[in-house]
Amino acid sequence: MITSFFNKSKPIYFVVVFFIVLLAFVNARIYLVNGGINLDYILKQTVLVFVVYSCILLLSFIANKNNLTNRNSYEVLLFSLFLLFITQTTSNGNVLFSNFFVLLGLRRIVSMRSPKNIKKKLFDAAFWIALASLFYFWSILFFVLILLSLVLYTDNNIRHWLIPFLGVVTILIISCSVSILIFDNYFDLINWNPQISYDFSNYNSAAYLISITVLLSFGIWSSIYYLNNIKKQKKVFRASFKTIILAAIIGFIIVILAPGKNGSEFLFLFAPLAIIIANYIEIIPDKWFKELFLGVLILLPFTLLLL
Repeated sequence: MITSFFNKSKPIYFVVVFFIVLLAFVNARIYLVNGGINLDYILKQTVLVFVVYSCILLLSFIANKNNLTNRNSYEVLLFSLFLLFITQTTSNGNVLFSNFFVLLGLRRIVSMRSPKNIKKKLFDAAFWIALASLFYFWSILFFVLILLSLVLYTDNNIRHWLIPFLGVVTILIISCSVSILIFDNYFDLINWNPQISYDFSNYNSAAYLISITVLLSFGIWSSIYYLNNIKKQKKVFRASFKTIILAAIIGFIIVILAPGKNGSEFLFLFAPLAIIIANYIEIIPDKWFKELFLGVLILLPFTLLLL
């Protein structure tokens, strides 16, 4: 019943997803509001909600445009549920903007399966990822995904390997120029500060531990089937599917390296993880197990809100 409802992509599902995202936002801010709620605060939060919802629409576009899922709403539902699992992912505005730009870059990387406008795609991908790193430094790791994708597509054109670096340099030049105009300094606008922390004590709560355990266990289990399923895809799509699993690995590395482990760092993992788990849900042969699998992912985050 649940899987049948979300088996097709319809506008009504985005309304459901919107309210799940809104619930995650409200829950994350119940104890964070200082100095009362005013118009300025409401406008800022409205912009952040818009950014997250834009990420969801962008995720849907990436998955459907590149046949990464079977044109259903599983990936957008899962992304919104992940936000509800770890509501702190909505609390850091810089991370939200950074993730949005990473998804713009991922969109261009995945579209490299088509050789059309390949130079523009490489430049755009590097440009967006470099821009994302201005908001959250460790998102620069997704730049490696561009180079790995060139390996997957066996691209031996040396010029193609140089173009991504031009995209990064372009952002650097623009940032320095704007910084000089606004702050009269070259690097005030550039927040490239590679701090690392291995202190995971912030995750020592029941809600965090349950959420992380469920997401990682469901993600790893789904990844096994996802990797096996790649072989069944058409040859032209296989590299795109491999790109998603690599993006998930990079997202996990960011979680490990993140200097301030407040939960927001998990956001970079959510988009590729949603596609991976959505793929697994599609291939589950037993109807009852498919309902149970998705039912747990839907009910558990709402239950955790009570902890």
